Amino acid sequence: MATILVADDDQKLLKMVRRTLIYEGFEVVTATTGHEAIDRLQTETPDLIILDWMMPQLDGLEMLKQVRAAGDDIPILMLTARDAVEDRVQGLDRGADDYLVKPFAPSELLARLRALLRRSKITDLDGPLVYDDLFLDPVSRETRRGGRMFELTPKEFELFHLLMRHPRQVLVRDRILEEVWGYDFGGEDNVLEVYIGYLRKKTEAGGEARLIQTVRGVGYVLRKA
Repeated sequence: MATILVADDDQKLLKMVRRTLIYEGFEVVTATTGHEAIDRLQTETPDLIILDWMMPQLDGLEMLKQVRAAGDDIPILMLTARDAVEDRVQGLDRGADDYLVKPFAPSELLARLRALLRRSKITDLDGPLVYDDLFLDPVSRETRRGGRMFELTPKEFELFHLLMRHPRQVLVRDRILEEVWGYDFGGEDNVLEVYIGYLRKKTEAGGEARLIQTVRGVGYVLRKA
């Protein structure tokens, strides 16, 4: 069974999450500060991190930045009371794979963990993907267009990976949100549109033709215009 590192300075919540995860059969490692969580990563090999945003000494966002800067692509779920769209975008853009707002139902937490673990296993098994002059290698995380390489944040990579797995297939907005973010933002949130914009900017930076097309009122598709 997978090992989960839970980092949160709220002792009551930490105990509740730990108890829930152990009951479901997970191995659990805990930390109450960002520095302690970093230390745990040096001695443990967790399969996923549940990370609180507001922690003393080293907050979750800074820890997230350090983990990703070190090249660690372990799935990370941000657990926080900050529920503004800008906060979600900031957390995801720094490298979080999912974002759950407090208070939350334990059943939703477990569902998101299972989805993140499932997606990380699928990524490990996938081989290189090619469409037109786009290339993506899930193992090395290399991405390029023609001979030009470009770098993606973890969430950009996951969105690009989904599109590359389904070329010429129209993906509806709800499906993309569910598969990449693990939940539907709903309402007027424009996180998906923002990330599509990031991908277009990077895949078209050399003046190349657009391959990520908008299907108005439906979603997006990877295909030639």
